[in-house]
Parts: sequence; C-alpha cells; structure tokens
Amino acid sequence: MEAVFSNEQNQFRQEVRDWLNANVPSERLPSLDTQEGFDLHREWERKLHAGNWGMVTWPEEFGGRGCSLTDWLIFEEEYYRADAPLRVSQNGIFLLGPTIMEYGTDEQKERFLKPMAAGDEIWAQAWSEPGAGSDMAAIRSKAVRDGDAYVITGQKIWSSRAVFADWCFGLFRTDPESSRHHGLSKILVPLDSPGLTVRPIAQLDGDPGFAELFFDEVRVPVDNLLGPEHGGWGVAMATAGFERGLLLRSPARFQAAAARLVKLYKQNANRLSSGIKEQVLQAWGDTERFTAATYALVAQVDSGASISSEASANKIFWSEMDRAMHRTAMTIMGMHAELEEGEGAIENGRWLDGYMFSLAGPIYAGTNEIQRNILAERVLGLPRQ
Repeated sequence: MEAVFSNEQNQFRQEVRDWLNANVPSERLPSLDTQEGFDLHREWERKLHAGNWGMVTWPEEFGGRGCSLTDWLIFEEEYYRADAPLRVSQNGIFLLGPTIMEYGTDEQKERFLKPMAAGDEIWAQAWSEPGAGSDMAAIRSKAVRDGDAYVITGQKIWSSRAVFADWCFGLFRTDPESSRHHGLSKILVPLDSPGLTVRPIAQLDGDPGFAELFFDEVRVPVDNLLGPEHGGWGVAMATAGFERGLLLRSPARFQAAAARLVKLYKQNANRLSSGIKEQVLQAWGDTERFTAATYALVAQVDSGASISSEASANKIFWSEMDRAMHRTAMTIMGMHAELEEGEGAIENGRWLDGYMFSLAGPIYAGTNEIQRNILAERVLGLPRQ
C-alpha cells in the first residue's frame, strides 16, 4: 500500500519541511529528563507554537491549525525526518488536551488549552499508585469534597515528567463508599500546591524521568474537576485511548528508527550473520505495515468512525516492534552498545537510550497483558477469567 496525497497535502508537507529545516536545532538537545534539557525542550515547544506548529490538529481557537489527522501524519513524517526534538509537552497536547476538548467546560478549555499549546504549562500524569499500576481501578488516593474544594490525600508513583512539570492530571476516589472503577474522578492539580511533595525517581540512565507524588491534604478547587464527579473512569479511558491509539506514537517515529537501523546494519554488514539481516528486514517491514495500517485507520476516523479495540492492538504492535528493533541494534553494535559517550560510542549512546526506553513500552499506557485481555474479551468474545 502506498499513500496518495493531494496537491494541498504535498504543499503542506513542503511548508512543514521548509520551517523545520530553518528552525530545528543543529545539535540534539540534552535529555528532557534533566533540568537543562527540560528547559530547552520547553523553549522548543514555544518556538513551535510561535510558528503555529505546536499541535496542528487542534482547532485554531485553541492554538492549532485545524488540520486533519492525515495532515498530522504528514507533519510527523517531516518532524522525524528533520530529527527534531522530542515533545516534552506530549502528556498535555497528545493526551490531556483532546480529553479537555471532549469533556471540559468552556472555562476549562479557555484556561488550559492555550497555555498547553504554547508550552507555557507542561503536564505530568498522576495515575499509577503503589498498589494500582496496570489495575488502575484499584486506586485508593482520595479527594474529599469540602465546600468549593477537594482535599486530596494519597500517593501516586511513576508520574512521567512530574519532576519539572507545572501540573498533573490524576484519578482520585471521590466516593468513599465506592470500589473498583466506580466513584473515581479526574482532577487537575498544580504541582506547586501546598501539601504536595514531589520525589524524583531515577531511571536506568540515572535521570529523573518519573516521580512519586505525596498528597497531604492538598486543596484543589472543584473547578478543576474534569468531567462528571464520580465518573472519572470514562474520562480516563478516553485519555488512555489517545495514549494507546493514534496520537502518542506516530508511525514516523518508528520509520525514522528503522532507517537508522538499516544504516547501522550497512555499516557493519561484513561482520554480521545472515540472521541479523533478517531481523533488520523484519523491523523495516513492521514499520511499513504499521504505517499503512495507521493511514487506513486515520481514513476511517476522518470519515467519522471512532477508535475502540484498535487502540489496544496498536499499542501492542508498536511497543513490541520498538523493543525488537532496538534489541537488534544492540546486537549489531556488540560491546560498543554499552557506551553512551567517549571513544567507541555509536551516536553518543542514542541506541542505548532508546533500548532502555523501549523496555518500558509494553508496560506504560496499560500493560500488553491487559491489552490482550481487552482484545480477547471485546474482539474474540472469550470469557473473562
């Protein structure tokens, strides 16, 4: 399958390419999981917004271009072709932003979407708890209504970007008599709130990409409730659908990695076995299949269809494809794969960083085991165990 683009889409692609060629930093930015890197990535978000490229699919009144999802795929292809910086605001623009558009009040849309699009407010996730990871319905952190505020008590863990971010969105139990997915509410919380402690968690590379959040009677205005009170599960599932489905991981991300993998293989082909070549071809073929499937799915969405179980299937495929691709790269590099810098390091350890991150892919956004359960029950009609 080969996508056919209209003249308008080709002109849009050229406009994107020209802007990125003129504006992408000449050197890769430091990791966004460091204070320096985070600040530089925030400045990049502001530069994107100034060029009206912050989130092309958002309506113009919220800081976007009102483009179609097909245009977004084109934008992503050019974005990764230019090797532009990672999106430090992804939790906001790709996940929370669309959720606010669907469930938020007019006041919430006005208050949160424009600063989010501009990179002025960066968002963290506050979903998982020590006893509620993949089983998010086991959440125990509570938010008790007290007049015009919620008083939040509890703990969250593995909160992405929370060390340096400005706000977090989380699920809290607002009905103390409820259990499982009932009685939960989605609430937006400033990370500098009195009573909220942010404790960094070091990743495998030592950088604090995650944090624990401790809520000690944190007061949050009731106006920060997103969606219906006690109805947060449905709101959260909408956000999770965006995370697993189209927006968070575009095919272009993996196409760019596959192209780098092919280049790496060619540079080392004379010392590698034929089995490695098959793995490289498999990686390249998988990215092309994923791209074709995504374009087909986007065409359905643009025609009015909604995403359901496809989000789970997508998430399983791209996470396992990414892990296999980086494992192949590590095999090709041999002992040099362990070097992040200095003599012998390949791409300044970029493959090593990518490999360590790929290991988390089958876990975040709902573990692949949970996604397989969803497909078994909703698509295959198998009984719940």
